Amino acid sequence: MGYIELKNVTYTYPLAKEPSIKDVTISLEKGKFYAVVGANGKMYAIKGKSGSGKTTLCNIIRGFIPGFFQGEMEGEVLLEGKSLQQYTMGELAPKIGYVFQNPFNQITGARDNVYEEIAYGLENLGVKVEKIKDTVKKVMELTNTAYLAEKNPFELSGGQQQRVALASVLALEPDIFVIDEPTSQLDPKETERVFDIIDKMKKMGKTIILVEHKIELIAEYADEVLALEEGELIRQGEKHEVLSDLSLLERDIELPQSVILADELRKQGIPIDEKIITKAEMVHQLKKTMSKR
Repeated sequence: MGYIELKNVTYTYPLAKEPSIKDVTISLEKGKFYAVVGANGKMYAIKGKSGSGKTTLCNIIRGFIPGFFQGEMEGEVLLEGKSLQQYTMGELAPKIGYVFQNPFNQITGARDNVYEEIAYGLENLGVKVEKIKDTVKKVMELTNTAYLAEKNPFELSGGQQQRVALASVLALEPDIFVIDEPTSQLDPKETERVFDIIDKMKKMGKTIILVEHKIELIAEYADEVLALEEGELIRQGEKHEVLSDLSLLERDIELPQSVILADELRKQGIPIDEKIITKAEMVHQLKKTMSKR
């Protein structure tokens, strides 16, 4: 039995003619980092063009569907063997953290500085002051936001705000993080910082479900990849198995550049391992190949 399970889930938004999610069955294990890829219009890690179902899938896992969005849902969603619909939103909140694409949607504005913003959720839960101080300190160290403690959240850069948003959710200590395109508006440096935080979260044993558009970083950091196409799950597995599958290109799913390069080198008669997906793996393989010549 999986930690999170969807069994034959189909969901149609109110007034929509076609389902956004179609007969999806998945089983997600605790403590793994999942990325979801899909047909390319724009690239995403729940990855796909608009209409592929990535955000809808996240909202189903978070418990927002069908409750907040209404519509019609068939099938079953389970968390630790219990139907998600048997949980109240108050029970789900400390179990599943949601990080929005735009940090403006995460930052409450109810407090004047970053420290108080990160502490705000804990205050609302009635956590004792000493526990709040200890938790916020640890979270700010993890997210490299301690130096921002006295600054107004709305005066920060986009990357800084995204790290504060992550810190605010981390402070609540959920076991599951559903993260929606956190780097879409960030430069490469801030993007690396965000992925470093997510990687630390995974090493803490958190379960990560990520919507993202940077395929090279997905290849580097994710454990497993799910492929969505027009609301249907067409592939799921270990990242090397999925991201090295050249047949996905025929379905307009982008693959890492190392996969494309490896295929070209093989066509030229150069022996390359079948399942290279990262730059580091490609460099290692080329050094190994050259040493044999």
